[in-house]
Amino acid sequence: MNVEHVGQAYASVADLYIRLFGTSQQVHVDDLAFIGRHLSGRSGPVLDLGCGPGHITDHLRSLGVDAQGIDMVPEFIAHAKAAHPSGTYQLGSMEKLDVANHSVAGILAWYSLIHLPPQDLGSVLGEFRRAMAPAGRLVVGFFDGDEVDAFDHKVVTAYRWPVDEFSERLTRAGFTAVEHLRRPSDGTHRPHAAIAAIAADV
Repeated sequence: MNVEHVGQAYASVADLYIRLFGTSQQVHVDDLAFIGRHLSGRSGPVLDLGCGPGHITDHLRSLGVDAQGIDMVPEFIAHAKAAHPSGTYQLGSMEKLDVANHSVAGILAWYSLIHLPPQDLGSVLGEFRRAMAPAGRLVVGFFDGDEVDAFDHKVVTAYRWPVDEFSERLTRAGFTAVEHLRRPSDGTHRPHAAIAAIAADV
């Protein structure tokens, strides 16, 4: 993945993205419940990777989670800091997390893995596993599909994944899936999937 290209693509539409998706009220209620169910109650920091405008990070904080937002788009981080001044937001890349081994209690990757070519997914999940404490929780959201398939996302090329195949990739990286959520297309939104997984014993 050309990280710089993806970051520039999102920076170019940051204002529009924030208007369309920048509050937790614009997140499906089932998704907020799924995220909260698996990441609230964590003892330790939870990283929201690809946090965008910071709205889900802030939602997690409202649940008592020590959530920290990380994104590679400066415009998103600037907005998140202004909109949610009590939170912690910083520039960074999910490909190389600036945290110690096994130091985080949870990771949220909500549609932040969708631009990874399939051959790059394993290394990023491996980085997540390196950072994750024993029994830490990972929650991912992505586009559902019958096969791994690239398509022309409005911002930059993205990929659909079958839930079973994504779960298998998580298993290879040292996670065990514990719950799936799927939602078909409603004519406006593409088919959606989410997986919650636990870091397996080292």
